[in-house]
Order: sequence, then structure tokens, then C-alpha cells
Amino acid sequence: MKLTKYLKKGMAVLLTATFCMGLSAGLTGCGKDTTKEDSKDIDTFRIMIAPYQDADTLLTGLEPLGGMIKDELATQGYNVGNVEITVGTSYSAVGEALSAGTADAGFISGGTYVTYDDDCDVLLTAQRKAINKDSLNAKDWNDGTEEAFTDNLTTYYRSIILAGPSAKGQELAAKVNAGQKLTWDDLNGATWAVMGASSASGYIYPSLWLYNNYGKQISDLANVVQSDSYTTSMSRLAAGQVDVIVGFAHMRAKYAANWMSKFGGTDDCYKQTAVLAVTDQIMDDTICVSKNSDIMSEGFKKAFADACINIGKSEDGLKVLNVLSHIGYQYAQSSDYDAERAAQNMLKK
Repeated sequence: MKLTKYLKKGMAVLLTATFCMGLSAGLTGCGKDTTKEDSKDIDTFRIMIAPYQDADTLLTGLEPLGGMIKDELATQGYNVGNVEITVGTSYSAVGEALSAGTADAGFISGGTYVTYDDDCDVLLTAQRKAINKDSLNAKDWNDGTEEAFTDNLTTYYRSIILAGPSAKGQELAAKVNAGQKLTWDDLNGATWAVMGASSASGYIYPSLWLYNNYGKQISDLANVVQSDSYTTSMSRLAAGQVDVIVGFAHMRAKYAANWMSKFGGTDDCYKQTAVLAVTDQIMDDTICVSKNSDIMSEGFKKAFADACINIGKSEDGLKVLNVLSHIGYQYAQSSDYDAERAAQNMLKK
């Protein structure tokens, strides 16, 4: 089935700002109301996507996804009138939508799922290609070798603290590359760009790294701005508006091509940036469903999970999922994210 088929479909696929989706494993006991009627006719299926990138990029890349989901569900006997896909203004906005039942499903980070797991269940964990660096020693990432994706699949990733071309950023980079340990005053003197507090790579795990090394958290830093996407964070770093950003470990591999052409960098991305710290493993993104959705029966949950897995196995599906850096899905269970729960509990201390 050609990708263009979905691009031409008349089905309304709305992509706006507010998306959240959780993925649940086991597919049993997934909802608060396990007696929900399994209707085969569904008027609107509302899916919300976390702002992994800027909304325009996500909207364009994910345009065929609604049609693919609709077709896959049809093969399992579910007649869905409209698949409505929206992009959340923040990670928390997607979690709130799932909690309220205004989104039926969401594509969200593991951190967001754990934050809102009272009201949503995880169905699936995303798979993605691993990158060629996995060391916990930040200096190893600054050896002049570019990060690159490999053919190996993984269900975890790491977060990095990345310094930019500003004077303060370069000062911090020089200390790390000289093998010197950064002090709290070093870090507190920088201006940071972070994501929302429920973002695993954009807040939780960098904050946990600060806690483990200095007994401090992001909330203790003197100068912090919140970005609405990693694209925004990279743009701010390139322009020298901030000294340090936090995010997923393959940020440079993903955005290096835009560093000079779109973000305003004055030299190659790898020459103007340096990794200051690397966090522990983070379980990958999830597809979750709302416990408060009127349509999320056990049967529909399973059908939706199977639909996503099938899409991830198809050539056309992989082209669409590329905008999320996902290359497939596997069934998940709540206990897969116990380490994330431990991280969040530590941050509450």
C-alpha cells in the first residue's frame, strides 16, 4: 500500500497543539472501568502527540498516520469515523488531556506516563535505533566523532547536558574536556534551557543527575528557561541565548544539519557544542491510553495496540514514524517503568 494513498485520504486528521498518549502492557486491567461496552462503531478517536519536535514538523510528518490507524482498526472490525491527531503544547498538556479523558490515547515519554499513570495505562514501548555512543563519561562524547545511528534496536536512551558556543558554555566545555569535575557554582552560573517537568530527557533525568552529583535539582538553578520543543532549545543554544540545554542523547545527530542553516550557528554543530554530562538509561517513549476515555474498552485497546505494531512493521509506516524516531513498538507493562518511578520519587525529596 503506497504512502500517497494516505496523503490523499479525505478523512479529517486534525493536528493541533495538545497531545498525550500512553502505552500499556499486558492489555488487561488497562482501564478504570473494565466493563465499558466494546462498541465496533466509533465516531472520533482522539490521539495526542507530545511535542518531540516543533508542531509544523510533526504535523507534516504524521499526516498519513490517522489513515493508517483507521485502516488497521477496520481489519479488526472497528469502524472509526475520524482519527483526530493533535500535538500538545507541552508534555504535561498531553498528560492532562489523558487524565481528563479529552484525549483517548497519547504518544508520550516514559516520564510523562509515570507522572500521570493514575489516569492512563501504558500499552506499548517504542523501539528506535541505538546511537554509536553510550558512555557515561561525557568527555568520550567530545572526541570529534559524530554521533550516528546504528542498525541495533533499543528500548532505552540517555539524556545529555549539552554546552553551546556562548562564553560560559565554552568555559564549561573546556573544564570537562580537561578532565576536571564541574562544580555546582560552575553550573549554577550558566543559563539553562529545559523542557517541562514531566519530560524524562528534558527535565527528570538531568535533574536526577544533578541530585546525585550535587544534591541539587533543576529547580535549584538560578537561571532556567523552559522550551516548548527541542528544536527551540537547539535554536537558543546556537544563538547564544542560553549556555546549556538538556535533552535526548542523539540531539546533535538529529539537528546538526540545521545548526547553521536554520538555528544560526556560526560553525559546525560538533565544533560549537560539547557534552557536559550523561544520564542513566531512560525507558523509551510510550503509547498510552486514557482510563477516562469513553471508547477505551479492552477490545479496542488491544486492537489499537496491534494496529500500531503492524504500522511499525510496514515500510510506509516506518516512513511516517521516522518523525518520532520510532522504528516499531513492542508490548509494555507498567513495571517496565519502575526505575522511572524511583527517579521521580527521588526528585520529590
